[in-house]
Amino acid sequence: MTYAVSRQVLPTPETLRPWVAGIGTVTVDDVPTETFIHLPEAATKVVIRGEASGNRSILVVGPRARASYHRGKRFISCVELRLAPGTVRPLLGIQAVELVGRAVPLGDLPSVTARQLATELRRLDPEESLAHLTRALPERLASTADRARTELVRAGVDAMSIRSGHVPAHVGDVARELAVSERQLRNLFAEGVGLSPKHYARISRVRTVLDHATTRSWADLAAATGYYDQAHMTTDFRTLMGVPPRSYFTGRLPQATPCQVLPRR
Repeated sequence: MTYAVSRQVLPTPETLRPWVAGIGTVTVDDVPTETFIHLPEAATKVVIRGEASGNRSILVVGPRARASYHRGKRFISCVELRLAPGTVRPLLGIQAVELVGRAVPLGDLPSVTARQLATELRRLDPEESLAHLTRALPERLASTADRARTELVRAGVDAMSIRSGHVPAHVGDVARELAVSERQLRNLFAEGVGLSPKHYARISRVRTVLDHATTRSWADLAAATGYYDQAHMTTDFRTLMGVPPRSYFTGRLPQATPCQVLPRR
């Protein structure tokens, strides 16, 4: 038995698209369950989380380098804003690499913008929060962002991502294309994404396998995602997900641990 999880993708307002890669809602029902899965995630999110008790938290959830498996999570309802590459530093005042594997109250982060938003959002319902962010974020971020640096990291992310007809390029090739050194490219990813270019590409590959495993053969998926062969895909999947693909899709998951209790703020 697993958690009853409802997800909905919301339209991203035009004014937020330079800064926000996607918006969605997540609801976890309060039912007896065994496993709640957090997939590897290359993005940092601002999460407005409500609980059945009426408590509300405004959190920043950093990238997850590997999957984790949990039990004991009670009802929550969240609005999630997935930040676009390069948004973390101008919004939060720190590099994305400092948030990997962490969930931090928005008001604890060093930028004036983050602290102001935390104060403002605490007074609003989730629906009102989204409308407020649509009005407030673009003006506040435009004055702090380094446009040239943001464009570089986004070009690097695009080159290291899976999409139709495209597989991640080699790091050296991407660096040459962007006219930076490999070290500079790694620094751009640390600041703007939180993960190395290679690890970002690994997550992109594994997430693509997760999305298409029920409709394509393993060998076909390995070729389509740029792996040398199926064995290499299986090894990468096991490293990031904790189990090989066949075990994951037949429900033979790693032992679940208690969910982290996040601070209320």
